[in-house]
Amino acid sequence: MKINRNKDIHLIMDRFRRSLVGYYNYYCITDNTPSVNKFRDKIGYLLYKWLNRRSQRKSFNWEKFKLFLNKYPLPYARVKVNIYDLRKEISYIL
Repeated sequence: MKINRNKDIHLIMDRFRRSLVGYYNYYCITDNTPSVNKFRDKIGYLLYKWLNRRSQRKSFNWEKFKLFLNKYPLPYARVKVNIYDLRKEISYIL
């Protein structure tokens, strides 16, 4: 984030969306969504922090940042693999 904070905001948000989707694809299994949602919240906070460091004046307060996230939303986590369904499939095979 520190290196890329001076880039265009569209590029930054596109990169975050792609990174979060990849993270979700890897870590979103059954019963792990609370941890992944905490990670998303932490990413949102770090994004707020580093976007405010783009100039000497603060670019955002929390209200403006929430409006910004409405325009450029970060994706939410969804369960990609249900481990309980996998257990049922394995028992059918055996």
